[in-house]
Amino acid sequence: MRLLPLLVVFLLQASAPLTIRIADFAALPMTGSPTGANNPGSLARANVMRPEPGTSRLFVNDLNGPLYILDPATKKFTTYLDFNGRDERTGLFDKLHFLSGFAGGFISFAFDPDYEHNGTFYTIHMEDPAAPGTSMPDKTSVPGLDLTGYEATPAIATPGPPLEREAVLIAWTDTNIKNATFEGKAREILRLQQNTQIHPMGDLIFNPTARAGDADWRVLYIASGDSGSGERGLPVRQNPQRLDTLVGKILRIIPDLAIHTDTSTVSENGRYRIPRDNPFTGVEGARKEIWAYGLRNPHRLTWDVDPADRTKNYLIAAVIGLHTWETVVIVRKGANYGYSAREGNQVLEADNRTSTDPLPTPDRLGVFVHDGAPTGDIAPTYPVIQYPHTKAGGDAISGGFVYRGKALPALNGKFIFGDITTGRIWYADFADMVRADDGKPETMAALHDVQIEWNDPSDTPDAGATIYPTMTPIVLAGYKARGGVDPDLPGSSTVSGPGRADIRFAVDSAGELFILSKADGVIRSIVGVK
Repeated sequence: MRLLPLLVVFLLQASAPLTIRIADFAALPMTGSPTGANNPGSLARANVMRPEPGTSRLFVNDLNGPLYILDPATKKFTTYLDFNGRDERTGLFDKLHFLSGFAGGFISFAFDPDYEHNGTFYTIHMEDPAAPGTSMPDKTSVPGLDLTGYEATPAIATPGPPLEREAVLIAWTDTNIKNATFEGKAREILRLQQNTQIHPMGDLIFNPTARAGDADWRVLYIASGDSGSGERGLPVRQNPQRLDTLVGKILRIIPDLAIHTDTSTVSENGRYRIPRDNPFTGVEGARKEIWAYGLRNPHRLTWDVDPADRTKNYLIAAVIGLHTWETVVIVRKGANYGYSAREGNQVLEADNRTSTDPLPTPDRLGVFVHDGAPTGDIAPTYPVIQYPHTKAGGDAISGGFVYRGKALPALNGKFIFGDITTGRIWYADFADMVRADDGKPETMAALHDVQIEWNDPSDTPDAGATIYPTMTPIVLAGYKARGGVDPDLPGSSTVSGPGRADIRFAVDSAGELFILSKADGVIRSIVGVK
């Protein structure tokens, strides 16, 4: 096995770890049960937090359905939309799929780059097509929603039964963004069939450097997971490699039909446009929405911009692995990241066994437009960060951000990220990550441990600030303080065992960092470094 260079990189963490100081910022309303297990036992499944453009407000979603407006001064949460109309619930969507032990519910949202003028934002949620009810939104809980012209789109097919869920992308246009309620229209852009209950369409992002008139202005990048197809038997295992399907990909589309009309074509469903400079628009049989492919679960996207030179900007994806490696990739136009033939920078054999193998010479992969013979070959593109499925690592990367704020200069230029299940946190110097994007599979950015200092606001007597090796004991203390009864935290994983911290990262409009944790439903801010 080709492990030596990777282990040398990973062992660089042995140097003195950096310590961040965190403080409780806000606790989400409880949508889970303190006595529940797995997802129902997470007190609030906070998944994404984003700053509202032009204001100090923060928007936070809970996978169980709500989209909140959070006032950072008062820490008050106001329900802006509720996606959960399942069963007896009164929210928007009858078919919302949210309770199982996998990714589901109201997944993500992103503001349009011109939101301050057009009031538009975009959401992804998951539906169970077999559930009772309709795919039309129920406006009972949103009286200001105008459904004139709203229509569900035909689901884009994904090869291989069973097809258990559908990912739904919607554009919402609020006619009054100054208040805390929604008044305006919604438009379904696309829905995509999902093979299983895992690895859905997971994130949305726009190029922050694009300006009106640029080719990338208001062009949406979508992280589309493989829906579990890559770890199943052939032929569905090939889906992340196939160019005729949208799963296991980074997609690039224009949601607004009225822009870029001279440089794009209208989609098959007539709801969005596809840029002609996407890499596979000239390949017969390929889905023209594809920007990059060969990815298992790229559930988090972030875009780093060098503050000294905006031409130096990078789209970054955090990709959850199968058996061996968690990875971070820099997304390149037309690149093939290898899955399901590669995991990290090693070979993943067709039987998906738990060990991986050395790379072949020459290192090439076939280009598959469909389930037939390859039409050519390509050199895979490899991660710039990877860490192993061990107790010192984890088995589900949380995603992260390159710090570009001003309050914590010691973090400047560092990519801060963590592991969902073990609650570990690391950093890598982003300059090292860029250097590692050199086409050489063995080159990786060095990882460095991050410790966490936290003063538990609920302990009696007050023990003062304590340093922890991971977020897990912090989340457990928060979970217990809010009434949770599971001794290990809800959920489990191969590496963490019983209990998972379930952490995610976020930034505000100033670029300052936050850590969200689902098990206790608490948002914490990073307030210091030493």
